[in-house]
Amino acid sequence: MTLPRFYCPIEILAGQTLELPSAVAHHAARVLRLEAGDEVVLFNGDGGEFTCVILRASKQGVDVVVERHVQVERESPLTILLAQAVCMGEKMDWIVQKAVELGVTRIQPLITKQSVVRLGGERGEKRVSHLQKVVISACEQCGRNHVPEVLPLATLRNWLGRQTEARRMSSDSLSPDACFMLSPFATKGLRDFKHSSNIGSIILLVGPEGGFTQDEEAAAMVAGFIPLRLGHRILRTESAALAAVGAMQALWGDY
Repeated sequence: MTLPRFYCPIEILAGQTLELPSAVAHHAARVLRLEAGDEVVLFNGDGGEFTCVILRASKQGVDVVVERHVQVERESPLTILLAQAVCMGEKMDWIVQKAVELGVTRIQPLITKQSVVRLGGERGEKRVSHLQKVVISACEQCGRNHVPEVLPLATLRNWLGRQTEARRMSSDSLSPDACFMLSPFATKGLRDFKHSSNIGSIILLVGPEGGFTQDEEAAAMVAGFIPLRLGHRILRTESAALAAVGAMQALWGDY
């Protein structure tokens, strides 16, 4: 049986006794109803995980003794930055959760011209914070010990500008990142890149419910993004990124 896993962004050392952070303690004692003697796994994002035994579990808190550190990682050799246009509530949560399970390394939420959701200022910050919690929960479930970062919300225009500048400042003639943009109008599919064995890092750009405008697609191509089509069917935005990531992991990752 898989042991319950909890993310604890604190210093953890083998042999120590520690009190779990309040939110983690609440989940362990009040939601999962764990008791003294139960085993759990903790990870803090610095690598590996810690097997622990609960000493006390009550409304007042949860104490554990850390038995040992296990140097195990479940990261893909393929680094993927998912640049996803923000979509409506549960759809975005679903994309982020499943992207983490599939091995995405970082997530960049974007605002585009046809985005149904409009966020900015404090609302945007709260949304990013919420998505980071979704990421943590997904890591706890799928076994990852490194927590992907949800980057600050950005407009597509500004983000593409930064990508263009990064390429301009690069000393290499070719970027180490393979930059792909999903588009139903693209002529190439992943099969056209299956022999590119040197791909180890990818930026995947995915549009909102209404897709990218022609101007946005043109700007992305100027920034170095290659239009990519997934078959002859038009996928919903919550399907597109996940299908692409899964296929990319099969070609260049750990599938």
